[in-house]
Amino acid sequence: MTDVIDLGEFGDDFRRDPHPVYARLRDRGPVHRVRPPTSDPRHEAWLVVGHEEARAALADPRLAKDPGGVGMTFLDEELIGKYLLITDPPRHTRLRSLVSRAFTVRRVEELRPRIREITDDLLDAMLSRSRADLVESLAYPLPITVICELLGVPEMDRAEFRKISTEVVAPTGADSEYDAVVELAGYLTDLIEDKRCAGPGGDLLSDLIRTTAEDGDRLSPEELRGMAFVLLIAGHETTVNLITTGVLALLTHPGQLAALRADMSLIDGAVEEALRWDGPVENATFRYAAEPLEIGGTPIARGDSVMIGLTAADRDPDRYPDPDRFDIRRDTRGHLAFGHGVHYCLGAPLARLEARTAIRSLVERAPGLALDGPPGDWLPGMLMRGVRSLPVRW
Repeated sequence: MTDVIDLGEFGDDFRRDPHPVYARLRDRGPVHRVRPPTSDPRHEAWLVVGHEEARAALADPRLAKDPGGVGMTFLDEELIGKYLLITDPPRHTRLRSLVSRAFTVRRVEELRPRIREITDDLLDAMLSRSRADLVESLAYPLPITVICELLGVPEMDRAEFRKISTEVVAPTGADSEYDAVVELAGYLTDLIEDKRCAGPGGDLLSDLIRTTAEDGDRLSPEELRGMAFVLLIAGHETTVNLITTGVLALLTHPGQLAALRADMSLIDGAVEEALRWDGPVENATFRYAAEPLEIGGTPIARGDSVMIGLTAADRDPDRYPDPDRFDIRRDTRGHLAFGHGVHYCLGAPLARLEARTAIRSLVERAPGLALDGPPGDWLPGMLMRGVRSLPVRW
């Protein structure tokens, strides 16, 4: 029998800082049988904490993202439909190809002036005071405004959308998660139908409705809803946490903040090190063994659930020397904050652009920036890594 590690036994300390636990697990081996802290006590999974093993697992086609392949279905699939995070090739290849026709690198780059404009407006309002919550003032409104404008979500809906989406990715309870997914599914269905009836528009969601492959293939209504779900949720929740934890890392490492102030060409390195050191996605969404296999010498049975630890892997000393040291000059190549393989994050270029713009502008315009108290609560669960608030002054 394999020992099962109940991560819930580590209490709130694990939610605030899981890295010491992950380090102890890595010392014992790259793969462990665990019980996640917020799961049904009967739910167990394999957790991959080694970098080499995690990178290989992320690209292993024997680890399926579609739970249907092993006889399981989940809430979001029943209410939202199939989407990129829960499909495998060839269906995943088809969906990604269709969305890539509309969500191009060029389209992201064209957002640069608008991202700078939104950032400047938010900082104008924030810096007119002497203190603020960075999440409420900058880290949340920037990416939610960008992704909602990109997809064509009406401004009046954005406050309610934030509440729903946060509950989806960091649920406070099973009932509240269900209600949030139901509400979001209904909202997206109505939004897509409104855009379909309105005719051609300049937003990404309208383009996705019209996108057609060479063979005439198009996204179905259910696939459109799933695509909107992924783009809206992943398109802002991760970036909120990247900006927040990136600023928190700089403020708690004054030498690194001073180095960035002295040389703003280090901004790319600062963002990449923030991604490696405490990235916004703690663990990749579940994969399921489509057949028996081994990960790091550990046998995995068909149907077993597998969690791939992104933040755990990125603190592996075999990959990054002195991994607990935050160093914006570090060579961070190969970090797994955005995943790896066919499921590599579609929105990574947009997240990087927003984080670089926000953090650079904040550091340049607020030379006296400092913490104004402890951060708020860390998000529950093992998916997202971030705090609910970050009080700062300048």
